[in-house]
Amino acid sequence: MNACQVGFNPEYHEEAPSEEQLAELTAYAVLEFGAPWCGHCKAAAAAVEQVLSNSDLPHIKVFDGKGKRLGRSFKVKLWPTLILLKGGHEIARIVRPTKVNQVQALLANITA
Repeated sequence: MNACQVGFNPEYHEEAPSEEQLAELTAYAVLEFGAPWCGHCKAAAAAVEQVLSNSDLPHIKVFDGKGKRLGRSFKVKLWPTLILLKGGHEIARIVRPTKVNQVQALLANITA
């Protein structure tokens, strides 16, 4: 899965994983939808990086847009949208975070 990197993933990838590939993830992962030119995505990047850089979570960063199937299957309407997954299923999401505590709140949904 090219769009996946452990810790902070700095780059949106054009090639999104399939829903089947996401379902194969047994542990938690953060799935981020956005676009490299998006002002809201750029504004969120520092907070996301600060939290995920010290994390051992997979960060799947997907370039989203019209006709992109994965974003539609997760009903993404605004960028960036970060979704905490476990086994390919949504546990929690945040939309347009700008502060570290917002990203930390997403990860607070991780249970042992």
